[in-house]
Amino acid sequence: MSFISYAQNSEDVLLWRALGHIPNGFYIDVGANDPVEHSVTKAFYDAGWTGISIEPLPAFHQAFLEQRPRDVNLAIAAGAVDGELTLYDVPAVRGWASPEQSVAELHRAEGHEVAELTVPVRTLASVCEEHVHGEIHFLKIDVEGFEGEVLRGMDFARWRPWVLVIEATLPNSRATNHGAWEHLVLGQGYRYAWFDGLNRYYVAEEHAELLAQLDIQPNVFDDFIPHHLDKAWLQIDSLRADSALAWARAAELEQAARKADALEEQCRQLRQQLRDSELQAQQLEVQTQTLTAQLHDTAAWGKDLEQRLLAMLASTSWRITAPLRFVARRGPDSMAGIARRKAKGAARRGLRWLTSREALRRAVLPVVMRSPRLQALVASTLSAAKQAVAEGAAAGPAVPHSLRELPQSARDALEQLRRAYEPDKE
Repeated sequence: MSFISYAQNSEDVLLWRALGHIPNGFYIDVGANDPVEHSVTKAFYDAGWTGISIEPLPAFHQAFLEQRPRDVNLAIAAGAVDGELTLYDVPAVRGWASPEQSVAELHRAEGHEVAELTVPVRTLASVCEEHVHGEIHFLKIDVEGFEGEVLRGMDFARWRPWVLVIEATLPNSRATNHGAWEHLVLGQGYRYAWFDGLNRYYVAEEHAELLAQLDIQPNVFDDFIPHHLDKAWLQIDSLRADSALAWARAAELEQAARKADALEEQCRQLRQQLRDSELQAQQLEVQTQTLTAQLHDTAAWGKDLEQRLLAMLASTSWRITAPLRFVARRGPDSMAGIARRKAKGAARRGLRWLTSREALRRAVLPVVMRSPRLQALVASTLSAAKQAVAEGAAAGPAVPHSLRELPQSARDALEQLRRAYEPDKE
């Protein structure tokens, strides 16, 4: 994983190259300014280190209290002696606060507003006396021209930071000012290691092996990225994830819209089917009303016909003309039909009697066999007898005597009426 650099001039990259192998190290940051932006110690804090952050401006100090709970966060200025001093702040530019009046005048000359506030001052030696209990792996000083005073308040004989990182240019300038204070470092057993254009790096003589790690600027082999770029990539990843979710949501909405369209079409078809069903129901209702009316008319006609028939059958004229109708009627119940049935019955009975007499049959059959005409007569008589038997077996129910004199069509009509009105009578 790439190292994420928060420092203004990649100071943390060089320090990590030299000291990153140390677990849970310790630092002192004088002029800490902000816990994230341009912070030399942020990457180390995230890696598990702790330290002392010194920032005199109250608003900046509050951010350290909130974001660096493991650190010792002091709202003071570091100087040569304990006491107070006037701090000159430029509210419009973060990081330009300085105890040097000459620096404040320079900012005023450039048109910047300068605010003055009084802050407490402590020496680094007294701070270390109270809060340091082991090795100091690096000390970083960035106090806008007040570096010499800070160095004078440090006891390098007792506390030996492995690496010093000290801002070495005039505020907002490429002009160096290390000549005013470098002797305070070199005279305490430190060796110059590197100048990055803004800061000068020094290594304690007892850790001279670190000099080789600080003799070249940060480069591609340090595998680092600025935190702004890392933040931008995270935002891009977040936007991509949001975009993917948005596209997925859009696809779901599109699919839902298609389903809604399909459901709407189904609803439209169902509404149409409902309208068609209602129309059919109305038509069936009309047909039902029509059939009901026809049934009532037919029932009235049938009842009237029945009453007329009953009246006719009960009339005197119908009883008086019964013999005439009997003589004049046709069909199976006519006088001729009855005579024919009687004659056929007699012939059948005679034939059965004849065939039951063995001796007589032997005497008659030779005579019949000699005459084709007699053979035909006997055959037709036998056939008629068989047919009469079959008709008698298939005959329907007996017709009432009172209706036998009616024509067959009238009797059929009465039978239909009887069947139609039987349910009503029940």
